[in-house]
Amino acid sequence: MNLLKTSILSFVATSIKLAAGLVINKAISVYIGPSGIALIGQFQNSTQLAMTLAQGGINKGIIKYTAEYGEKSRDLPKLWSTAAQIVLYCSILVSFILIIGSNYISEYILKSDEYQYVFITFGFTIIFFTLNQLLLSILNGLKEIKIFISINITQSIYGLVFTTLLVVFWGLDGALIALVTNQSFVFMTLLSRLRLHKQILFTNFKQKFDIGQSKKLLSYSAMALSTACTAPVSLFLIRNNIGETLSWDAAGYWQSMWYISSMYLMVITTALSTYYLPRLSEITSKIELKNELKQGYLIIIPLVISLSLFIYLLRDFIVWLLFTDDFKPMVELFKWQLIGDVIKIAAWLLSYLMLAKAMTKAFMVTEVLFSITFILFSNLLVESYGLVGVTYAYTLNYTLYLIAMLLATRKTIF
Repeated sequence: MNLLKTSILSFVATSIKLAAGLVINKAISVYIGPSGIALIGQFQNSTQLAMTLAQGGINKGIIKYTAEYGEKSRDLPKLWSTAAQIVLYCSILVSFILIIGSNYISEYILKSDEYQYVFITFGFTIIFFTLNQLLLSILNGLKEIKIFISINITQSIYGLVFTTLLVVFWGLDGALIALVTNQSFVFMTLLSRLRLHKQILFTNFKQKFDIGQSKKLLSYSAMALSTACTAPVSLFLIRNNIGETLSWDAAGYWQSMWYISSMYLMVITTALSTYYLPRLSEITSKIELKNELKQGYLIIIPLVISLSLFIYLLRDFIVWLLFTDDFKPMVELFKWQLIGDVIKIAAWLLSYLMLAKAMTKAFMVTEVLFSITFILFSNLLVESYGLVGVTYAYTLNYTLYLIAMLLATRKTIF
């Protein structure tokens, strides 16, 4: 399956996820408001960090080496068994921390200890999140894109119904509970879909822990954890600064703008993760690699520009559709956020090359460095220009990141 076909399937799946997200987001904006959305953003960043730690940060490694070995390789059971054990041990550790530290974590993340029960619940359910992602990563590495995407569609529909009902009946508490329990239920759906799979069998997860495979996976763990410890944390700190410097409503406007970016770019990032990473991982020829990247830029960048322009022209309608009248001040954030999105995807095409070729040090340095600069630029420009300054910082930061990616990958390509 090529990039174009993958992008089309990804677009279908993402469209359904967007529709589900639209309904969920509308419910949240009506029942909770801008400040509540800001708190949910803080919560999502913290859970993202916890889930990556619980997964051991190895999912991208599972995709790469499953694709690289090929479906008939005898090394696959060793890889999957080792990966499953890493995930199990990491999940137990993170679960213990969430349960024991629930009071402090609730106070720090959500500014109140009344949500302690949410983190305790998350501690008991996080194992289902990690196992779900483990199996999806294996499917991705096997390049079974149709199954992978159909499962994601099923999960999106379930998330729509479950989350909306909880938000309507219990407001912020319902939204938080939905976020920490959704994948516990969809994991059961995934297991039922895979029960007749020819390769993903229980016997292929029962081998002993393999040191060689673990070293390969943990090289990706270092890269994933650098992202997990920088991206969500940087967003958390930027949102916190906006909340304390301007207002928590302003933080909610920016979180809503970030949500729009994340949702429409999902069609691109899904295609990159489902097609690009496995494809780049298996290429050994520089000429073939260069052609694959060229194809990616010719297909992906025009698509991102078109989507960004479309969203910009309909920005007032989108705010009305997705949110409420309370969110009108966020309209000023669209221009530079969308410009930054185009530059971001141009840079990510190269960052996926770094992942595929296990360029661990370069990847980690750039992730940490540009997360720090994003925080610094945001704090400085918000102080100078108000809320719109955070979008200036976003565009500036990804422009510099793109330049860094070009410099870091030039020897791999040329």
